[in-house]
Amino acid sequence: MYHKEKSIQIKSSASALYNNLSVLRIAPRCLTYFTVVHANVVNMVSASWDGLNFSHRQLQSKEGNIAASSSLIMQASWCVLPSRELLVLTSQKGIQMYESDGSIMVYWHALDNPETPTAQAVFARGIAAVRENYICVGISSGSVLVFDIPSKGSNVMLSEVLEEHRDAVTDMASECSGSLEYMADLVTADDSGLLCVWKSGEDFQLLHKIPGFDVSCSSVKLWKGTVAAGYGTGQIRIYEAVTGIVHAEVNAHARWIYSLDIAPFSGLLLSGAEDSLVRVWHLTMNPDANSVEVEHLYSECITDTQICGAKFCDGDGYAFAVTGE
Repeated sequence: MYHKEKSIQIKSSASALYNNLSVLRIAPRCLTYFTVVHANVVNMVSASWDGLNFSHRQLQSKEGNIAASSSLIMQASWCVLPSRELLVLTSQKGIQMYESDGSIMVYWHALDNPETPTAQAVFARGIAAVRENYICVGISSGSVLVFDIPSKGSNVMLSEVLEEHRDAVTDMASECSGSLEYMADLVTADDSGLLCVWKSGEDFQLLHKIPGFDVSCSSVKLWKGTVAAGYGTGQIRIYEAVTGIVHAEVNAHARWIYSLDIAPFSGLLLSGAEDSLVRVWHLTMNPDANSVEVEHLYSECITDTQICGAKFCDGDGYAFAVTGE
């Protein structure tokens, strides 16, 4: 079903962070961009589809206009909106938004760092582009920041702060099917395993809270009104977004899941975990029975590698990429 192609060497190893891989496919130029975080640096690689040409760029953690910072980057992710694509970096100090090729920093948002050091770490983590003009970012206090993104220029506005999580946000995802028929268009997850399901708009509306079971939810996806959530137990749970009904529970991995991804056109689900396994599943909707079936299709052991990122390279799931340390 899949065969391994030549690996792409990046400038430095991948940090052991959840969801530490982002992929942006640029079809007109026959290129795919990859980003991987290492400490206070984001490694970017653009790869031609024929596998012959690679170009590398490194982005440093910054604080405002200061040249560089030692603050650790927690995540880097491309956000694709109808009018533009931005690369969003989250760190211990704040949130940086760049043009998609990393050339120009468009916006900087500083986090409120306490004057006196506390036992609680401060950082931003969890990034999602929602509908036409929103980018949402989670922070360690549990808040979710909603930014209103202009179609061009740098006049980014913090439009809302969502305060439902009590624990650090781990990940979030927007509805990836492209369909407007589903009421829920954002799901956010935290360290306690709690999932919050939202409807976006001028004011984001909480539709449902899916309780956790005191195990961190490290990665989450939203597809056709269905939530796929990966946990520290190695389990994947499939929920109906607006009701929280559990459709399926899969003992997918022996160790902590670090990354999930969905290919929106085919319903393929990719999971990568600490057990060095990457697996591909197929989700099938059964509207008559109001159920979702999960079928295991493929498994690959990436030897001597702790997987920390796994992403499909296209909307059909014909290829996927994996990072690890």
